[in-house]
Amino acid sequence: MATASTTASSGRAGTVIAVRGPVIDVRFSGGPLPAIDDALEIEGPAGTLIAEVQSHVDAQVVRAVALHATSGLARGVPARASGAPIMVPVGDAVLGRLLTPTGAIGDGGAALPSDAPFRPIHRPPPPLDEQSAATRMFETGIKVIDLLAPLAQGGKAAMFGGAGVGKTVLVMELINAMVARYEGVSVFAGIGERSREGHELLTDMRGSGVIDKTVLVFGQMNEPPGARWRVGLTALTIAEYFRDEQKRNVLLLMDNVFRFVQAGSEVSGLLGRLPSRVGYQPTLASEVAALQERIASVEGAAVTAIEAVYVPADDFTDPAVTAISAHLDSSILLSRAMAAEGMYPAVDPLGSSSILLDPLVVGDEHYRLAQQARETIAHYRELQDIISLLGMEELGREDRLIVGRARRLQRFLTQPFVVTQAFTGQSGRSVALADTLKGVAAILDGECDDWAESALYMVGDIGEARARAEAK
Repeated sequence: MATASTTASSGRAGTVIAVRGPVIDVRFSGGPLPAIDDALEIEGPAGTLIAEVQSHVDAQVVRAVALHATSGLARGVPARASGAPIMVPVGDAVLGRLLTPTGAIGDGGAALPSDAPFRPIHRPPPPLDEQSAATRMFETGIKVIDLLAPLAQGGKAAMFGGAGVGKTVLVMELINAMVARYEGVSVFAGIGERSREGHELLTDMRGSGVIDKTVLVFGQMNEPPGARWRVGLTALTIAEYFRDEQKRNVLLLMDNVFRFVQAGSEVSGLLGRLPSRVGYQPTLASEVAALQERIASVEGAAVTAIEAVYVPADDFTDPAVTAISAHLDSSILLSRAMAAEGMYPAVDPLGSSSILLDPLVVGDEHYRLAQQARETIAHYRELQDIISLLGMEELGREDRLIVGRARRLQRFLTQPFVVTQAFTGQSGRSVALADTLKGVAAILDGECDDWAESALYMVGDIGEARARAEAK
């Protein structure tokens, strides 16, 4: 496929007439203006700079947002309309590589082959009648997720949490657990990531041997908002090529989607748009929908998305958080209170949910155990104020039994991770769903009532906990 379109504006020359940070005004004299979302190539002091048209100021001037730093860019320099959106390389050529949002090589390696196919980053989602529903469970090996918020193959799942509660660690563990055994391609979008995190991820993937079927796309924290705003679309374009052209399953990982919203808010402010609720851009809902609706599965190939979402000030009613959550199949909420108690992963068993937690999908036994586990933990939380004021002795026998089982259940749902073993000294555990259900059933049926609570903390299956309890 050609890398430029044959529209009337293709290859037309213009001139930069204003530069305000990452916002650039370009004049084109005569003929039609470049379309909204078309790419402009501008000769900057450090090489060619890519910008994206965002508005038509008048009959001759377009306003664009740069995806590279504009320091040193002067008025009067030439600009060229490409006649198409930003085009990025896709296909087998990008496997094992790290790319920038504009499709350039970011890992310092060799250039891509000249025959690598290119695709535009702006594309409509598949028609509704071509999309397939997600009804098959995607086992992760993480007990609390598989039990209470199972992920769907071909679905969208997100981890919501404030700063420092373990979102990135959980996403990295999912990468570690799933990429190695996943029959398909993995695409990771690092939206506003720290340079250190990107370097660590690239090094870890090279060390574990899964880099050959993975594509990394990074728009780092120190880059202009335009670059961070388009990382997700670049990653999606690569994922869509594998899904549509090669009919391969794709695992799409995004960290962090909130920074996509944040970058869009910065761009909106730079373009002079009036802010909406809580200072967000007025186009918040449509921007999130444009990203999320493209994450779709078609007959014969699934795109499974796992996203991390920062929750500002732990406010789950934030407009950005609610806009993102409306598009998900599974929502995994991370609790600061549980993290403070050392319950890692700090997944809130009552706040997390999944459309797959249905007896028709997961089976009657799984559904019954999940509901019973939730009820037990909910009853314990209702009694926590009484316990903290009066102590356990004031509870009835039945309530004391439920509290004991809820506390053991919470500890059993903790788990040491592979990605944290260098810090904790504990080797990571991956637990099969059948073993998770067996352990939960044993706790709820009272088999573990006489065990020390510590025997269930940070273990794999119930057999390991039993060995610990007997050793004590």
